[in-house]
Amino acid sequence: MTTRARGYVTVTWPEANARRLARQYLSGPAPGLSPAEAVGAMLGTHAQVLSAAELSVGLRGAGLTRTDVRTALWTDDAARRTLVKTFGPRGTVHLLPAADLPLWTGALSAVPAGPNPFPRDARMTPEQVEEVVAAIGAALTGADLTVDELSEEVVDRTGPWAGDLVMPGFQEMWPRWRQVLHLAGHRGVLAYAPNRGRRATYTNPGCTPLPGPEAQAALVERYLYAYGPATPAHFARWLAAPKRWAEGLFASLAGSGSDSGSGAIEEVAFEGAGRAWVVAGDTDFPAGPVRGVRLLPYFDAFAIASQPRERLFPGRAFERALAGGQAGNYPVLLVDGTVAGVWHQRRSGKRITVTVEPLESSEPLPEARLRELEDEVERVGTIMEGRAELTVGAVSVGAHA
Repeated sequence: MTTRARGYVTVTWPEANARRLARQYLSGPAPGLSPAEAVGAMLGTHAQVLSAAELSVGLRGAGLTRTDVRTALWTDDAARRTLVKTFGPRGTVHLLPAADLPLWTGALSAVPAGPNPFPRDARMTPEQVEEVVAAIGAALTGADLTVDELSEEVVDRTGPWAGDLVMPGFQEMWPRWRQVLHLAGHRGVLAYAPNRGRRATYTNPGCTPLPGPEAQAALVERYLYAYGPATPAHFARWLAAPKRWAEGLFASLAGSGSDSGSGAIEEVAFEGAGRAWVVAGDTDFPAGPVRGVRLLPYFDAFAIASQPRERLFPGRAFERALAGGQAGNYPVLLVDGTVAGVWHQRRSGKRITVTVEPLESSEPLPEARLRELEDEVERVGTIMEGRAELTVGAVSVGAHA
């Protein structure tokens, strides 16, 4: 039950964590939840490893499987695709609801760029950036192209400079234009299309982004609904955006400078974070404790976005389940809403071997917890359409293996 101190609602960590889990459908899978609804609740599903994204979605809906996710993403009838695979928060590959693509592209394309990470001789001028983004959009309109085919089109439409091999890639050098691939996704002119064999292809989704201020205001409200209370620094970290810009955005939405002081978001006192924000009026939090066992895959949105991170990853979990403080590199075991272990799966045909390493103690898991874990492993197998087998022991693989 929330209280008030100094005029602010005071929110404890257990209250915030319980509400986040409920809004993420992690306190219990929701009957009838569609893949797009699950992805929308998460504010995007990290999809660099598509099997991890399929599991993230499946865990949130009763009866959802990886086939449901693939159908929503790749059905032959493009008009019925309810998910889009493209570049989302932090410039990384995500699944996003197709209906929300104008909001996402409007918000992400208006985020100020950070320092240019490329060597001076590899950089592009602002004019070249615009030229390449326009070339990508034109080349992909009505077409599905591999990255090599797209590269030929971009160079033909811009000039040889775009094809200079100046970008370090995976054990090779990539052409200059590739540094704005994610920007083309944020501008709404590039998204993934169905694979051609084992090769990824891209297309132009024909998206018209919402105006930046409107889209960013909506994104802040959705973020706070899913992961609040949160600070501007939390939001900036989740989005990989400048902290000062996020502070200004929150101030504008709080109504600072207006006579009434009213706004779209309101301030609360949040245990472990001090001053934080929620959607205006959204100050009801559950009082009951979180119970249950969950297995979250690589880069699950809940593990990445929940802050303060040291509360979600207490004690040994902060060292064992994070990679240099970065969440997502290890699949995690949640026990009563808190990270209490890591896990790994290895698939061979239909057989899925799940190894879980609890971190609570060196003692065997209590019988009741073991049964819960066995049920969760069985559920992982059902979602991934295989036969999952549990082993409790040390996870020997490294981060993001």
